Amino acid sequence: MSADEWDERYRGAELVWGAKPNRWVEQEVTGLVAGRVLDLACGEGRNSVWLAQRGWQVTGVDFSAEAISKAGALAAEVAEPIEWLCADVTEFQRPAAFDLALIVYLHLAADQRRAAVAAGWAALAPGGTLIVIAHDSDNLAEGVGGPQDPAVLYTASDVAVDLARLDLEATIERAERVERPVDGADRPALDALFRARKP
Repeated sequence: MSADEWDERYRGAELVWGAKPNRWVEQEVTGLVAGRVLDLACGEGRNSVWLAQRGWQVTGVDFSAEAISKAGALAAEVAEPIEWLCADVTEFQRPAAFDLALIVYLHLAADQRRAAVAAGWAALAPGGTLIVIAHDSDNLAEGVGGPQDPAVLYTASDVAVDLARLDLEATIERAERVERPVDGADRPALDALFRARKP
């Protein structure tokens, strides 16, 4: 979808994804020492706001101006300011100064996904952590919800291959398919969960 199409989707008064953080973000980040975090494709800011409330210095990036506007409104009660940027995450560049980079439910063709992964990785300081969460490729046939285009679905192993193809050295801490309960559904959603640390 284009930025204009996402703007249209986000234009309504309600939050498309809700205000609570993603369950995997909450699980994987809890226990990390708060530092600087880059939330790529942050949408309406639910994960960014949750992180800021826990002492993280947050930069949220999305190519939808409507999403960034709603994220700013969601963050109105947060004591620590959040830096919101309207930019294409496949072309985003920042110095290697972040302790954590998140890419959560960003679904693009493989070459664009690799560009986003590369952007997140390049922004990490030494010892920083990259977390990628997505609807797993198996979700199309075995899970529920998420994109219905197999060309934009991927696995945690695909992200590991992305880093290898980019010739990036990483300590992979987690790369697996996980099940996420969905209210009212007779089966769980299947997600890809990838976590790696930069040497």
